Amino acid sequence: MKNSKTIFSASIALTFMVCTSIKAQENTPKFGIKGGLNFSNLYTDNVDDENMLTGFNIGLFAKLPISNSFAIQPEIYYSGKGAEVVYDNVLANGTAQFKLNYIELPVMLVANITKNFNIQAGPYVSYLINGKTTNESNGSSFNFEDNIDVNDFNRIDAGLAAGLGLDLGMISLGVRYNYGLVKVGKEKNYFGTNYTFPDAKNSVLSFYGAFSFN
Repeated sequence: MKNSKTIFSASIALTFMVCTSIKAQENTPKFGIKGGLNFSNLYTDNVDDENMLTGFNIGLFAKLPISNSFAIQPEIYYSGKGAEVVYDNVLANGTAQFKLNYIELPVMLVANITKNFNIQAGPYVSYLINGKTTNESNGSSFNFEDNIDVNDFNRIDAGLAAGLGLDLGMISLGVRYNYGLVKVGKEKNYFGTNYTFPDAKNSVLSFYGAFSFN
């Protein structure tokens, strides 16, 4: 995910650098639908390997101009996240796959560099509606698939998002990176040992298309 983190950092920086060079746009609110593909991962320093999962996102958005150059874009959509993680710790070793489905609410500041091209940055918060864990554990009596369910994950996720967008009339295309700030797993106790699994945060690179009704 190094390239996606580079996109995130560059987008944040550009948001504050282009104020004097942004061109005007029509001050007309837009409402529409958006959806696309997620390439998700979990990032942490405590796992040996991380493998990306492919999911999707779909929902609604409103683009509300606040000036000729800027707009606020609140959204609400379904988003599939997760990862396949190879782990090796004092409790067990093996491979676990997490598929986590959220209702997500980002609020993006959209800065229009040209009539058709924009950059976006803002916070998001999401609520976990369901999750599934599969697990293959080597030489251990502890099986995460049997012992972890949706109640073992934090219901609330929150973080930062940034991206790039291309407006082509009523159709928009874009790429966005979500950087989670909340650990996915809750802290639990197993035979007197405290653990958090997955001891990791969400990381999602999304490609989307959008269609405005007006």
